[in-house]
Parts: sequence; structure tokens; C-alpha cells
Amino acid sequence: MDLLLAAVIALLAIAAATAVAPKIGVAAPLLLVLVGLGVGLLPAVPSFEIDPEWILAGVLPPLLYSAAVSMPTMEFRRDFGAINGLSIVLVVITAVLLGILFAWLIPGLGLAWGIALGAIVSPTDAVATSIVKRLGVTPRVVSVLEGESLLNDASALVLLRAAIAGAAASVSLWGVVGSFLYAILVAAVIGVAVGWVNLRVRSRIVNPTVNTVVSFTMPFLAAIPAEHLGASGLVAAVVAGLVTGNGAARYLSPQHRLSDAQNWRTVELVLEGAVFLVMGLELTAIVADVEAEHAGVWSAMGLAAIALVATVLIRAAFVAPLLARLKRQAKRAAAIKGVLADRVSADPPPFGAERSAATAERFRTALRRRIADVDYFLAQPLGWREGTIVVWAGMRGVVTLAAAQTLPAETPSRSLLVFIAFVVAVGSLLMQGGTLPWLVRRIMPARDPGESAAEQRELRRLLRASAMDEIADTDDPALRSLAIRMRAAWQVSYDEGEGDADVASDTDVAGETAATRDAATTSDRVRGLRLRMIEAERTALLDARDDGRFSAAALSAALEDLDAEQISIELKGSENA
Repeated sequence: MDLLLAAVIALLAIAAATAVAPKIGVAAPLLLVLVGLGVGLLPAVPSFEIDPEWILAGVLPPLLYSAAVSMPTMEFRRDFGAINGLSIVLVVITAVLLGILFAWLIPGLGLAWGIALGAIVSPTDAVATSIVKRLGVTPRVVSVLEGESLLNDASALVLLRAAIAGAAASVSLWGVVGSFLYAILVAAVIGVAVGWVNLRVRSRIVNPTVNTVVSFTMPFLAAIPAEHLGASGLVAAVVAGLVTGNGAARYLSPQHRLSDAQNWRTVELVLEGAVFLVMGLELTAIVADVEAEHAGVWSAMGLAAIALVATVLIRAAFVAPLLARLKRQAKRAAAIKGVLADRVSADPPPFGAERSAATAERFRTALRRRIADVDYFLAQPLGWREGTIVVWAGMRGVVTLAAAQTLPAETPSRSLLVFIAFVVAVGSLLMQGGTLPWLVRRIMPARDPGESAAEQRELRRLLRASAMDEIADTDDPALRSLAIRMRAAWQVSYDEGEGDADVASDTDVAGETAATRDAATTSDRVRGLRLRMIEAERTALLDARDDGRFSAAALSAALEDLDAEQISIELKGSENA
């Protein structure tokens, strides 16, 4: 009964923090950490400690999977070089440098255990970076931070295992490299397979509720086999999520995707909130252990503060040359943009006269995607402002706490190391997360809403053109007459409202047509035609997404509009049936 009551109170606290946070200008995760700290310090509250396997195996896979599903795969591909550097190279550099620092500052620790602690505090957290998404920074910064946090957990945990083995003198450098590559590659293969099967199986399930229940099992179906084979379950869950997110619009119905989104948002809210609440509640037990085994917590707090400052400085030293390299690459790409455009518009010689038309078109598609990449890099450059946000938003979180608690019992000064990890994680959330909104307001210029509006109008024109092509194929005289009137209505809306018309004109014309003809039959034909048009628009949207011609935000908004209209039309059809 006590456990049930605690769970109910925790859910209410999560809901309250989420509702109150926007009104007071503080991120909900920070509120929950503070609530957990306050509750954990109450004398009547017993010491609290959760098994780290519950977090590593039970909480992180669904959270990372859900974040990966919503991750724009085009942006992930474009900045994969930067993401790879931050999630692998920076983790290794941070772990080694902090390992040397810890071995020097903590007597009797040794380099191997120092690197183990460095690996624990090196990864940024996917849950923690959710704070960044609410601040209005550029989508490219969000993509880089999300991509980094999705992948760096695996590299940190592999490095942690290697360091623990190294403390027993049972590992070599090549053994570490080999185990890392094995963990990533095997997990990636499993993730791709699970994601592919996920889409094919769920596309055949009619009931949206059943479909969502099946989706809840996917991160575990990817993670458990990977862990059983000695690979990274987290990477497997991430890859499965990326594959699912990329193919969902092609294979899953709008009802299924809407149900998925709503239910997964609820899961994310509960799991994220519980994680941050637990972080605060665990303080009492950790502090008691440090006081029992060491002189006090203040010296440990000092070590943790040094570690936190060091993580920020190392990150800044890595991000600065990374951004300079990305800037040089963008300039080189811009210089050859004209050459790429000429090749796209050229007739085969550039592709080879012996190649088929289909092969030539694939080359042109690849070139158009490359041109779109260049436009993306030029439209959203990563300058010093963005670099500052990337550095300061590198917060630690639940992965650091869970990994610290997996240290074996024979670890020298184990309670001290766990305490340092805890303070680094909570300190980064409170210090960096608490000041991040102020920093964004200070250094980031306000974004011009006219740019996104113009992009949305251009995308709408493209989709409407595809719908018009679908209408032109009909042989029904009544529907052809409807098509002419719809085309005229849309043209007037573009001329007078500059493309801001919504689907009201479609339903108005459809209603007038249905009113002037014999009712149910015409109404069904109108609905059927509009559904064909929506499918044509969705196909054009997905093709535009694959070409990289529009931002993820514009594509997502347009897809949501199409899905909502299709659901509405199908519901009306079922009511009239």
C-alpha cells in the first residue's frame, strides 16, 4: 500500500511540475530534481536507492527509442560527422583526461578507476537535453544535441566496462577498440532488423490501440537480444527507433501514428519525470555513505565541482575546432553548388550515356539531395553563438547516475565516486539547465517567422500541385467538374491570401457539389477523390523529405495537417455509412 501511495504521489508531482514549469519559467526536470532533493532530506523519508539495472535496461531503451522515432533522419544524416565526433571522440577524450585528473586528486584511486569515473560523467543525457528543445534554439543545434545524446551512452558504457576490466589488468587497447566496434555494429544490425520488422508487422494491424501496445515492446525487442550478444542494447533501441521514424509515414496509417505519438508522449512524461525525481531522492543514501567512509561531504563537493568545470572546459576545447571544421566544409560545399546544379539539369553525358534512365534519375536525386544539404548548412550555420549553446547544453543526467551505481563493490572509494557522479549530474542540470534560457535569450538572435511561413507556403504549393495531378486523372464528369472548381478556388486563395488557405475551400466546394447532385453517391465519390488527393500529397511530401528540400518542422506540420484531414474524412464516411 505504501508503495502504491508513493507511486500515486510521484505521478501527481510529475503532472504538477509539468503544468507549473512554463508559468514560472523553469524547466520541469529542474523542478522535479529540486522536489526530490527536498523530499529526500526530510527526516521521515527513508534512504532511497534504485537498482541501476532498472534504469539502464527498463527506462533508457524506451526513452531513447521514443526520441529516435521523432528524430528527423535527414538532419541526423547531415550532421552525422559532428554527432559522431561528440558522441565517440569527445567521450573518449573526456574520460581519459578526467581519469588522469581523478587519479591525481584522489589518493589510491589509480588511472583505470579514474578513467572509469571519467567515462561515467562524460556522456550527455537524452532526457536532460529535452530542456533545450523548449527554448527555441535553431533546429540544427537541437538535432546535433539529440543525436549526440542518443549515441554517446553506448560509447561511455563500453569504455566503462573496459576501464573496470583494465583495473584488473585484463584488457588491451585493441581489445577495447574491438569490443566497442562489436557492440556498435551488432547493435546496429539488430536495430535495423527490429525496425524493419516493426513497420511491416504493424502495418497489418488494424486496431490503433493494439498497434501502440506492440510499439511499446519494440525498444526491448531490440535491446534485449543485443545485450544477450554482448552488444549495446541502447544503440539497438536507437537504431530501431530511427528506422521506425523514417518509415512510419509510408507504412503506418495516420490513426496509428497519432495514437503512437499521444501514448509515447505520456510514457516519456512519466519516465522522464520519475527519473529526475529519483535523482533527488537518492541524495540521502549517497551522502550518508560518503560521511561514513570519508571525512565529510565538502571535500567531495569540491572534487565534484572541479570535475564539472573540467567537463565544460574539455567540451568547449573540442567544440571550437569542430565548428571551425564544419564551417570550412560548408564553404567548400557552397563553392561547388553551381557545378552540382549544372549536373542535375544536364542530359546524360554527365551520368554516362550507357546508363539507364532510372539510374540517371537516381544520380540526379543524389545530387539534388547534396544541393539541399548545402542549402541547409548555409541557412543554419553553426557559429560561435550556436557553439556556445552546444557547449553549455551538454548536461549530464540519469545515465551518469545509473552507470555510477554499476561500479563493483571492490572499487576504491566507491561511495565517493558515486557521490561525485551524482553531484556532477545534478549540478550540471541545475547550473547549466537553470541558466540556459537566460543564455539563449542573451546570445541568440530572434528568428524571423517570415522565413518559416514562406517555406510552408512553398511546400503547400508543391503538395497542391500533386493533388491537382491526381484530380486530372479522374474520368468521372461530376468529379472533373469538382476538380475544376477546386483548382479555381485554390488559385484564388494563393492570389489573394498568398497560399495561406486551408482545406476549408475543399470541403465547401465538395458540400456545394453534393448538394446539387444526388446525395450519398456523390458525397462518397467526393470523399474518395479527396482521399486520393491526400495520398498523392503525402507521397509528394515524403519525396520532398527524401530530397531534403524542406525543413523537418515544415514537413512535420504539413504531414500532421494531412493526417488530421484524412482522419476527419474517414470518420465522416463511417458515420454516414
